[in-house]
Amino acid sequence: MGISYSDLRVAVTGGAVGVRARTELQPLGGPGDKVFPPTYGPPQGEKADAMLSKYALEQRRDPSGGTIVDAVVLDSVASQANRFELALLATARRDELDMPITSVDFSSWPELGLDRISDLEAPHRVFDALLRDSYDGDLLFRFASAGRAITDATPRNAAALFHHAPATLLFGGWDSTGPKGGRGAKYERAITSEIVATGITTGSKTSSRLDPAAIEKVGTVYVSPDDVGWSLKPEEALTAKGKPVEKGNPSDINHGNIAPTIDAKAGGITATRIDATTVISFVQLRRLQFPTGIDPDQSLADRSAAEAAARTALAALGLAATVLAFDEGFDLRSRCVLTTTGPLVFELVGRAGEVTSFEMTSADALALVAEAAAETASAGLPWREGELKLRPSDRLVDLIRRSRQHAVAMGDGEEA
Repeated sequence: MGISYSDLRVAVTGGAVGVRARTELQPLGGPGDKVFPPTYGPPQGEKADAMLSKYALEQRRDPSGGTIVDAVVLDSVASQANRFELALLATARRDELDMPITSVDFSSWPELGLDRISDLEAPHRVFDALLRDSYDGDLLFRFASAGRAITDATPRNAAALFHHAPATLLFGGWDSTGPKGGRGAKYERAITSEIVATGITTGSKTSSRLDPAAIEKVGTVYVSPDDVGWSLKPEEALTAKGKPVEKGNPSDINHGNIAPTIDAKAGGITATRIDATTVISFVQLRRLQFPTGIDPDQSLADRSAAEAAARTALAALGLAATVLAFDEGFDLRSRCVLTTTGPLVFELVGRAGEVTSFEMTSADALALVAEAAAETASAGLPWREGELKLRPSDRLVDLIRRSRQHAVAMGDGEEA
């Protein structure tokens, strides 16, 4: 059974610290099958060849026994937030969820290979430079009414951000790209999620390639200006400072054999246990204040009720994001597909540590969000309706176009 709107509102208002969900996962191939965590480059100032591993290895307390065990992050807080946001976006685009979205519409420039990029996809959410460098009507986004209101919002007066981009209040953000620069408003995450494997053992990965054409090194390969992009003849090559530009060997244009190699720094892991842990902090939600956007003739009690409704709507949105992402599954990356060992169970944690468990279907969660949004609207804090589509500036389009051209020239677009 799920949680009712009234119970959630009581909990958010002060009856609880927050909600958590801890779900045990296992590889799709079964317990003990190898999975591959995300890889990372070396820390700033260090060389890649000095790294013992490309994974985010660490030590943690075993969740069952309390002993210290080796662990690795399979999906970080930032990555999980992206997955939750994409689940919300997909649901909204199917017209199953009514929440405000702001997007940059690139559909008039098909050569860029983009359609719409929303604030649920952009790395800095509604504060992202993609939105900043786009137009709302005849004005740049930050100088139009919605953008100005977002810029002026703060955690102590967040009604405008709640109206235009509630997801940013839930997942956090820093308005570092706006007119105020580094002094722009900061919003702490109210929801965090992470997938961690504990009791791990690292493995090795082998790789090789056998070229059916048996192409071997035959001399220098040059960069050519034609559609093929390479040539063995220096006279056909692009030139720089009067010399033909070299591409390298046949392997640099994806021809020829690759000798077998062993990778011990990113060779996958096996784990005793894998857990996905999600936390929604009601304490953080209670720090957000919404003094504007409410009828000034309302009593203090009515204002408090409106703010409680807004915080409850954000909590409901967080529950929905968790359920929707859970329903999407856990295909994290190549060779890291996980499955659950049981249903998604939430725990409402009271101020004294008491725990009340509940489950939710996606239908339950979406109905809860709809009810919460209706309550905030009737209290004077509505969500903006529909999707606000921005038009990218000519400079932004030109920047993306030149970046594409540079990637092709450098060979970044070639298949590995």
